[in-house]
Amino acid sequence: MRLSQLFTKTTKNVPADETARNAQLLIQAGFIHKEMAGVYAYLPLGLRVLENIKQIVREEMNAIGGQELIMTSLQSQELWQKTDRWDDEKVDVWFKSELKNGTPVGFGWSHEEPITMMIKNYLSSYRDLPVGVYQFQTKLRNELRAKSGIMRGREFVMKDLYSYTRSDSEHQAFYDKVRLAYMRIYERVGLGERTFYTFASGGAFTQFSHEFQTLSEAGEDTIYLSRAKKIAVNEEVFNDTVLAQLDLKRDELERCKAAEVGNIFSFGTTKSEQLGVTFTDEDGAEKYVVVGSYGLGITRLMGVIAELMSDDKGLVWPAAIAPAQVYLARLGDSSGVVKQADELYNRLTAAGVGVLYDDRELRPGEKFADADLIGLPFRVVISDKTLATGSYELKARRAEKALHVSLDTLLATVDVKA
Repeated sequence: MRLSQLFTKTTKNVPADETARNAQLLIQAGFIHKEMAGVYAYLPLGLRVLENIKQIVREEMNAIGGQELIMTSLQSQELWQKTDRWDDEKVDVWFKSELKNGTPVGFGWSHEEPITMMIKNYLSSYRDLPVGVYQFQTKLRNELRAKSGIMRGREFVMKDLYSYTRSDSEHQAFYDKVRLAYMRIYERVGLGERTFYTFASGGAFTQFSHEFQTLSEAGEDTIYLSRAKKIAVNEEVFNDTVLAQLDLKRDELERCKAAEVGNIFSFGTTKSEQLGVTFTDEDGAEKYVVVGSYGLGITRLMGVIAELMSDDKGLVWPAAIAPAQVYLARLGDSSGVVKQADELYNRLTAAGVGVLYDDRELRPGEKFADADLIGLPFRVVISDKTLATGSYELKARRAEKALHVSLDTLLATVDVKA
């Protein structure tokens, strides 16, 4: 991608109506556009980050047997009334409207009900189970407050996975696979050391749900963390009875602010009983399916990473999810500089290395400031000076100084195979 052709622009101005650092930086760097409070558009660079996160999540969900689909956003009143979750007093985040014929409809804030009702059409025998299906879906929630940038929005992208199993033991085996897959995801996106498996309220269905909480002062949750055991307890269920169950002692726990980046939840047979989802077991008996729900906020995860992985100059993207790997800054327009920069751009691109090629007619300081703000892993400079020395100026995003290196060293550093 040549920056001279990119329609977005960076800005030095901090958005006056944004208090969340993640949104401030992402707007300044041209990754997102604010439509209204809690509602953001994802621009070309931001979309690349989202797609990279989604691909990591997709790989891990596929690895545990998940099958990808996509459901509808429009929701049936009749369906949600069956589970007593249509009433605004029971679920207070619905966006609702009606069809031209007066039929009420809702806009999907979650998908347990429609996916479970869909699955009902394909289950009959125990041989059809277990099944795990997932989607990347835009959710709409009428949140009272939306002040955390893309860490909490009224419109956001979520990966939601649902499991359907024959027994509690089979459900638990799948549940444990998801837990481990989630931890691999957080490790791959650079949050592994800051993210902890957390015991939280299970509501009306089970004693606990389990969250994945990333330590962050910008987070909305308070957790009590045991670093030694690598688990935490959400403040909402923090009491002596829970601590005894988990074999934790108050004096070994650290009180921390955190942002929830995932949630896994067991419904048992409650959903299948409400919706009539059964199967016939080996003995010919009809049984209810055991249901699990597993959420991971894609846009929220991007926001948490932007919040935590930044400095006073801008964003600092982990290589696995960065919109590109190299910010190629061409300084000057002499024929030799243009030729070498074009050749490097073409070579890196052909090798599958993402490049933002700054071919604009701007001063070096402006290009360097944009490179820092956008936050790619590497910045490469080609100029008359580097041309004269037969070298390339290479700087990692967090490095204090640039290095002058050979082409072979540059290619090896940005992982171009010989």
